[in-house]
This record gives sequence, C-alpha cells and structure tokens, in this order.
Amino acid sequence: MIIEKLFIRLGRRKFHTIISREIIKPSSPTPSHLQTYNLSILDQTGRPSIYSPLILFYPNNGITQRFTLEDKVKLLKKSLSQSLEQYYPFAGRLHTHTTPYVDCNDEGIVFLEARNDSHMESFQNIKEHDESLDRLFADNMVCFNSPGNTSLLGVQVNHFACGGLGVAVSMSHAIGDACTLGSFVSYWASMARYNSNDHEEVRPLNPHFIRHPRKIVDSEPEYRDINQGYEICVTRKFMFSNTKLSDLKNKVADESSPRIINPTRVEVLTSLLYKTAVAAATAKSGSFKPSYLSMPVNLRNTFVPKLPQTTVGNIFTHIMVMSTPTNETSLSVVVDEIQKEKVQVERVQSFPQAAERHESLLSKLRNEELDFRSYWCSSVCGLSYNKVDFGWGNAMGATFAIRSMSMRGFLLGDTPDGNGIEALVILEKEDMDIFENDKEMLSFCQIKQV
Repeated sequence: MIIEKLFIRLGRRKFHTIISREIIKPSSPTPSHLQTYNLSILDQTGRPSIYSPLILFYPNNGITQRFTLEDKVKLLKKSLSQSLEQYYPFAGRLHTHTTPYVDCNDEGIVFLEARNDSHMESFQNIKEHDESLDRLFADNMVCFNSPGNTSLLGVQVNHFACGGLGVAVSMSHAIGDACTLGSFVSYWASMARYNSNDHEEVRPLNPHFIRHPRKIVDSEPEYRDINQGYEICVTRKFMFSNTKLSDLKNKVADESSPRIINPTRVEVLTSLLYKTAVAAATAKSGSFKPSYLSMPVNLRNTFVPKLPQTTVGNIFTHIMVMSTPTNETSLSVVVDEIQKEKVQVERVQSFPQAAERHESLLSKLRNEELDFRSYWCSSVCGLSYNKVDFGWGNAMGATFAIRSMSMRGFLLGDTPDGNGIEALVILEKEDMDIFENDKEMLSFCQIKQV
C-alpha cells in the first residue's frame, strides 16, 4: 500500500489530509473470455467524458460505534474487491476516451482514505457548491476526465472531525448511467453486509451485462455544443417537501385544460424550475429567447424484453421540451409536453431505436433556425441512495458533487428523510440572483441553510 501525506488547506479553517492510497483489484482474476467488454452504441453516442460523483454520509451513532474506523475501512476494501469480481469492467481501463471497449485487465481502482477537520454536517447542509466538496472525491474525479485518466471508478473514504464517515464514489459515465451507479453501490453495500454474492439478499442485485458486438460510433460530443456561449455558472441547493409538491401538483392540474391527471412530483418540479429559470434569463436580458429542456429517461422497462434494473450501461434516451413563445413555459404546458414525450419514449424498445432517437433529437437541434437557450434536468429520485447500508445503518444523506460549470440545469434527488426532493440548480450568476428570489418558486420550497 502506498502511503501519502498530503495536506490541503481549504478556506481558513478546513484541512483535508490524504492518509493512504491503495489500488483495489477484483478478488478473483477476470476469465480470459471476459477480458474485453464492448461498449454499446448508447454508451458511445454523444457520451461526455465525465464522472458521476456520489458521496454517502454516515453519522457517528450507536450503530457505527460498534465498528472501529479501521474495521470499517477493511470491510469496505474487502467487499469492494469482491464486488469488482462481479463488476469486472469497472476495474479495467479505456485506452482513450473514445475507445469503443473496456480492456478488463484487472488494473483495479484507486481507493483513498482521508481525514477532514470539518464536521460532516457542513458538507451535508451546504447550500452553495464549495470546492471543499470536490476534495472528498478521489483524484479529482468530480467533473470532466483529465486527458491521462482512463479509470472508470474511484473511491475515497473520508473521516470527519465529528466521527462521521463519507464514502465517495466516482463512476465514469462511459460505463453507465445513474441507475448503474445506484445498482453498483447497493451491490457493494450488500456484499459488505452478507459477504457472499450467492446470499438470498444479494442475488437479486447481481449485475446484468449485455454482450454487444464491437461497433465504433462516430458521434459528436454533445456536451461541448451545449457549453458554447455560456458564462460560468453557480450552484445552489433547494428543498421541496412532499406537502408543497402536492400543492404544486394541484396547481398544475387546476391550470391545465384538458386537466392533467396525476402528474408526478418530478414532472411538476421540473416544470417549475425550468419556468423560473427561463423567466430569470428573460428578466436579465429584457427579452424572451427560445429555450429547450432536455431530460434523460430510463429505458430498461421499455425495451422488449424488459431489462433488469441492474443492467449495466447507459440505457436511457432524452426527452426534449422546446419553448418558442413565452406561454410555452407555463407550468401546465411544460408538464403536458413532458408527458407527451414520455409516451413517445415508450415506443423505444431496443438499442438501435434509442440510438436513432438520439440522432433524431440532435438533427432537430441542428436544423432549427432559432438560437435556443438549453437546460437539462436529471432525476435520481427513487434510486434509494439514502438506504445504502454497509453494515452500520443507512446513509443519513447522499449528495452529488455537481461542480459549478457552464451547463444550466437541475439535478433532483430524494431528501434524506424521504419526505421531499432536493434540487441542485445550476445557472449563470445573474440568472441565479433572480431565480432564488422568485416569489412563486419560493412559495413551494425551503432553501437549505448552511
């Protein structure tokens, strides 16, 4: 094991110390016939070289005190090694960011252990993105890949001054989507609890891999297009209780004609955030600019036959809501358009159809004469990150480290108590100043205090 002593001063009082660095490899070598894992056409189509950075927070309570810090780290390493035996591509490498396959060479993943002199709550309750949050993740696996980093996974275990623990996992988007990340973390935690992939509680979580033929997809990097012309953005966190979301559902239903029946929490909240963001941008510039909203939708249930939720890969398509006149950003209109798009998505039943839809959406944007302002919204609600239990109880919170960058959008996730939705909102600074003072938006939310 390589030991590092790296001291980082964060702000005036926060110190972060990397105390160990190790490479975790699969508990058993990957068989020769599995040493190449071909990426699907969806993995390759428009894939950005980014990581999905998730951190799970565990308090220092009666359950956790049954384990010493050393015991916890040993258990995490052992179960991670066992998990990589099943999730064998994760321990491999991409030769380049555009390589259409993973070399499953068992090189392993980096596992860092760190101490932070702050209390865990200072990261859980953070309202604005703070670069100190990035330090909780291994090797800067927070946003875009560095040119020399072709690792697919990284882990960092953070010990806080209060005795709490933060388990940070970064997964390359080249290998899978948010559903893949959730499945992996749940499997890893179950291996820590039960120590066997054949346990009755673990077997349903076993990963499902699809054998794809080798195919090189010539795709343009979509994320670069949407970055053009942006200013540097800022990130804020807002919380919406289920009670307020129910009020918002009623408002949408009452305003719609014909009446929208049973809109979901995510649909109405997405509509509210998008409407408010467009209004803020319009107020700043003094004129309305045509806009569109892009949302990923899980396809595992639409494919024929249906795919298990534990299927590894980027198995989603986007729905797109385009707003040209101002009235197309009203709550009821946006919800209605989202629901219509979801009906269209139900017709996507295979990888080729999903790839065809993706290309069709890109072509639509290329052919539009109007210059659109773009927003994205992604929901991880229902993926149960807060229920991940390595043996010392459920996480008391889960946070994605969405660095303030030039990508306007919203990330939605369940609140720790399950009684609402937390929204990370990313907008240009001037837009955010208007957004976070919008009276209608504030009437449905509670801003998280630091």
